[in-house]
Amino acid sequence: QVQLVESGGGLVQAGGSLRLSCAASGRTFSTYSMAWFRQAPGKEREFVSGISWSGARTYYADSVKDRFTISRDNAKNTVYLQMNSLKPEDTGVYACAATAGAVTRRPSEYTYWGQGTQVTVSS
Repeated sequence: QVQLVESGGGLVQAGGSLRLSCAASGRTFSTYSMAWFRQAPGKEREFVSGISWSGARTYYADSVKDRFTISRDNAKNTVYLQMNSLKPEDTGVYACAATAGAVTRRPSEYTYWGQGTQVTVSS
């Protein structure tokens, strides 16, 4: 059993940065692949980034590559998403998710989800 809680969202001007955190409860955290998804008003949920259980493999949507960085600290049971050079189109609710399998962009493959944190980027 895994419970996830996101934090770090907020309002930021275009070009600014935010760092999201996803804190996990559960002793099996280190064996789970993790991912961040986002959903903007009126749009479908979108894969943003993912990271393997060891942190050795990372994945990014084309829209955020070279601007966002995903990382994890298994000793702290926490996954991070560093977001730089933010754009208004990055606005949305960001949620972290966990799966016992490999990273995938398909949200249906993830067993556990956080409640989401709002990110708003003003122009």
